[in-house]
Amino acid sequence: MKQISATSGPTNIGLLSVGSYRPERVVTNDELCENIDSSDEWIYSRTGIKTRRFAARDESVTSMATEAGREAIAKASLEPSDVDCVIVATSTHFTQTPACAPAVATALGAGGVPAFDVSAGCAGFGYALGVAADMVRGGTAAKVLVLGSEKLSPTVDMQDRSNCFIFADGAAGVMVGETPTQGIGPTVWGSDGSQATAIRQDIEWIDFLDNRTGERPYLRLEGSAVFRWAAFEMGKVGQQAMDAAGIRPDEIDVFVPHQANSRINEILAKSLELRPDAVLANDIEHTGNTSAASIPLAMAEVLATGAAKAGDLALLIGYGAGLSYAAQVVRLPNG
Repeated sequence: MKQISATSGPTNIGLLSVGSYRPERVVTNDELCENIDSSDEWIYSRTGIKTRRFAARDESVTSMATEAGREAIAKASLEPSDVDCVIVATSTHFTQTPACAPAVATALGAGGVPAFDVSAGCAGFGYALGVAADMVRGGTAAKVLVLGSEKLSPTVDMQDRSNCFIFADGAAGVMVGETPTQGIGPTVWGSDGSQATAIRQDIEWIDFLDNRTGERPYLRLEGSAVFRWAAFEMGKVGQQAMDAAGIRPDEIDVFVPHQANSRINEILAKSLELRPDAVLANDIEHTGNTSAASIPLAMAEVLATGAAKAGDLALLIGYGAGLSYAAQVVRLPNG
């Protein structure tokens, strides 16, 4: 019987670089409190957020992803023509079709390569990174640009005092390719559809079209349910990711969880029994929750500030709408 040919790639792959883009506008808690009955102290004590970035009206997930991608390519000392695939993790590309990734690839000068979006909420970057890693190991691409880009500010009801201060905008991403030693561990991922309404768009578009005089759709969050799920279940996921990578908790140098809530992150770091001197990414303080962009943005921040360095072992855990999650152990790239 005639055999179908298959591809294979390198065993050792890793992150070659990280690039980021943060919108110019800084929004304080006090500014948001002009619309709600709250305070800077109340918001910070419960979320760890002091400020966040909101994109300009003419900025989109496509334009922000393009800027982050351009930086990631340059920091990897590559040319756009070296990119074999572009994956954009996003839930806020406001055009249903086409996906934004083909436009990003073309804008970067990598037009013609495979390009697609991944929609997995705040776990989207982890999902996209897992797919990219498998593509390189499988030989279908040598270098994959993985981006997370979100413009969440237009999706938030600024009168909703339960979550209007949480979400924000930005983009970041990494180049994935062959490395001398293993730089990306196996992906541990999954979902719990029984809690699909915990983070959701509250009105379906068809229902909105049937009643255009009613309230428009917004992003809603059941904060206590998400807090419990993340704080008590994601530690198990992080441990599974370390086990899969053959790494002990005391070998982790940097913990980069999804930047949803600083209290959740502190609980997770404690439950994982990481070293006391392990760096805990806290980009949420000045960036807010940028969903699929939060992990690469936080990664870029710890490298830029010198809190972490290239080669450090990092545990990444993304979790959110779905409810979905994804975790990996990686070696940090050059900032």
